[in-house]
Amino acid sequence: MEFDVVIIGGGLAGLTAGLALQEKGKRTAIVSAGQNALHFSSGAFGLLDAEDPLQAAKELPEHHPYARIGAENLPKYTEAAKALFGKAGIALNGEPLKNGWRLTPQGGLKRAWMTLPEVDIFPDKEAIKGHKVLIVNLLGYLDFNTSFLALGLEKQGCSCRIETLRLPEMERLRENPSEMRSVNIARVMDSAWIKVAAEIKTLVKDEDWIILPLVFGLKDATVPDRIREAVPAKVLFVGTMPPSVPGMRTQMQLKKAYEALGGTFLMGDEAISAKTEGSRVLSVSTRNLGEVKAAEFVLATGSYFSKGIASDMNHVFEPIFGADVLLDEGRSAWYDPDFFSPQAFLSYGVATDGQFRVLKDQAPMDNLHAIGSVLGGARSLELGCGAGVAILTALSVAETI
Repeated sequence: MEFDVVIIGGGLAGLTAGLALQEKGKRTAIVSAGQNALHFSSGAFGLLDAEDPLQAAKELPEHHPYARIGAENLPKYTEAAKALFGKAGIALNGEPLKNGWRLTPQGGLKRAWMTLPEVDIFPDKEAIKGHKVLIVNLLGYLDFNTSFLALGLEKQGCSCRIETLRLPEMERLRENPSEMRSVNIARVMDSAWIKVAAEIKTLVKDEDWIILPLVFGLKDATVPDRIREAVPAKVLFVGTMPPSVPGMRTQMQLKKAYEALGGTFLMGDEAISAKTEGSRVLSVSTRNLGEVKAAEFVLATGSYFSKGIASDMNHVFEPIFGADVLLDEGRSAWYDPDFFSPQAFLSYGVATDGQFRVLKDQAPMDNLHAIGSVLGGARSLELGCGAGVAILTALSVAETI
């Protein structure tokens, strides 16, 4: 098999790059091993956890991906991101270069760059104070902690009441506790949401907010808005323990849009090795298809969770190409004994030049780029920029190619 571009990794970064490249007329393939960080998504995308993200981006060190893109280019790429997602049927909330606030499952607020349609974004922290809140859960669903949520909201001046719905449609799932997971519930809710909305209407007293777990709209993205229209109060959907219903739907929507543009999505396959000649990659070998050739390759394999970066007791390495890894020398510098401190190893990843070309033996590979959380120096958890790095580096590399 041969393509213009082969993208290794089918998460947020890989799908964004694939969509952008297909739009520009490239013939691409995405090799996707399966589960990725979108399956853990809160429904919100972070650009940078800062009051002024654009100004904060200008002050980042040179190895951070935003510094490689150039802060002056962030407005262009954020607008392009919103347009690209819109074409895939995902209308993002929020202003592209201004942070808002989203409600967390602990009843607090966290900065958000843009959110999926069912996740509300607030202009400031004051917007959450003083509300009367009805928190509604489904009987037997343990991945949505209503007590934590109520406690967090009450600390911010809200008054909360908790109710539980018992629906006949859920009885079969409750027979086995492992079935009471968000995705299984969401499959039922695509058809049972009308009954949910009717039951909620009988529970409402004088509350002006109703909070529901985000287990609606797996296949039908209109369900959350239909519930909002049917209930006589403001309905907020709050994320739960993974797997993430909005994250999985987002991946399905992006994949569908990618394939509609002619892209080839190799689901359940895995790149295991590469053939190189000098500074060029000639092909990658996948577990299912063997050798796949291309003129350009994009590494979007993620970090430790998805095995884009691997480690043993003495090494941190990139397993497919043997790329250089940006890391601290000496194992003692990899971590802080204080569990709650920023951990250095979480920022380790592939080293690149200014165009995100992967470095190997300190020299750039001509036709191999890296995007997303496989990149070194992003400090995504610490800086709150994981999704932003994934989307914006993907668009930057797509433009370069």
